[in-house]
Amino acid sequence: MLDKLKGIEDRYAEIERRLSDPAVIANNREYAQLARERSQLNDVIGCVREYLRISEEIENNRALMESDPELRDLARAEIPALEERQGELDAQLRDLMAPRDPNDERNVILEIRAGTGGEEASLFAGDLFRMYNRYAEHHGFKLETLSMSSTGLGGIKEVIASISGRGAWSRLKFEGGVHRVQRVPATEAAGRIHTSAVTIAVLPEADEVEININEEKDLRIDVMRASGPGGQSVNTTDSAVRITHLPTGMVIVCRDEKSQHKNKSRALKILRARLLEKAHEEQDAKIAQSRRSMVGTGDRSERIRTYNFPQSRVTDHRINLTLHQLDQVLDGGLDALIDALASHEREIALGAA
Repeated sequence: MLDKLKGIEDRYAEIERRLSDPAVIANNREYAQLARERSQLNDVIGCVREYLRISEEIENNRALMESDPELRDLARAEIPALEERQGELDAQLRDLMAPRDPNDERNVILEIRAGTGGEEASLFAGDLFRMYNRYAEHHGFKLETLSMSSTGLGGIKEVIASISGRGAWSRLKFEGGVHRVQRVPATEAAGRIHTSAVTIAVLPEADEVEININEEKDLRIDVMRASGPGGQSVNTTDSAVRITHLPTGMVIVCRDEKSQHKNKSRALKILRARLLEKAHEEQDAKIAQSRRSMVGTGDRSERIRTYNFPQSRVTDHRINLTLHQLDQVLDGGLDALIDALASHEREIALGAA
C-alpha cells in the first residue's frame, strides 16, 4: 500500500515537472493529456500525502517507545488516535483509487428528444431541458444550445446542447435513457393522467482525432517509373510512388510530379486525409451505438426514471430510489439522485477492482 501511494506521489511530481517543460507546453495534445491526468490526481494527492505523514508519525512513535523511556508513555498514548485517522484515510483512499471512468473530466453533448406522447412529450422535453439548464447553473457549468426544434405550443421536439465544465460528464453521464412523465396535460378536460416519454442521450465530447503514421511499421512504399505519352514529357526516372497502409490495406499512388519526394509527400497527404475520414466514421458509429443503447426505441416501458406529478414523486428505477421532491428536481436539484447513482457506480467499481 505504501509503495503504491509513494508511486502516486512520484507520478504527480513528474506530471508537474513535465507540464512546466517548454517542449510539452508546445505540444498541445501531450499537454492536454497531462493536465487531465493531473486534474484526476488532484483529488487523491492530498489524501495520499496525509496518509504517508500519519504512517510516518506512527512509525516514529513506535521507534520512540523502543528507544526513549522518557517519551514512551506519550508516544504510546498518541498511537491509537493516529491509527484511527490512518484507518479513515485508508477507506477514503480505496474509494478515491477505485477504477475511474476515463471520460469523467470531459465535457458533455446532451441530446433531448420527445418520444411517445405527442405534444405532451414535447412539453416535457422542454421541462427537462430547463431542468438541465438550472442544474448547469447550480454547478457552474456552461450550457450552449447547438440546435433546437420547437413545437408551436411551447414544447421541444429535439434539442442538442453542449455542457462544459470540470466534471460535467462525471455528473451527467447517468442521465442518458428514457424519462417517463405521468401527469394531467393542460389540454385534458377530463382530468385523466397521461403517460409520455422523452429520450435523452448524454455523450462525452470527443477529442479532436489525430492521425499518427509510423512509416517503418505501417507503410510499404514502392517506387516505379511513371508512364507518359512520349516525347520530351516521358519520365525516365523512378519517380512514381505507391504507398500501401498495411493496417487498413489502403493504397495511394501518385505519379503526377517528376520528383519522387513530391509524389511521396502528396501520397502521404492523401493517405492521412482518408485515414482521418475513416477515424471520424468509426467514431461516429461508436457514438451512434452509444446513443442507441441509451435511447432505445423511445417506448414508455424503457424508462430509467419516472416523474409523477400527482404524487410529486421522482423514481429512479436503476437503483429503486424514490424522492417526493418533484419541484426541486425540475428546478435543477438533481444532486440527491446523481449522488446516489455515483455511489452505486463506485460500489460496483470497488467490487470489480
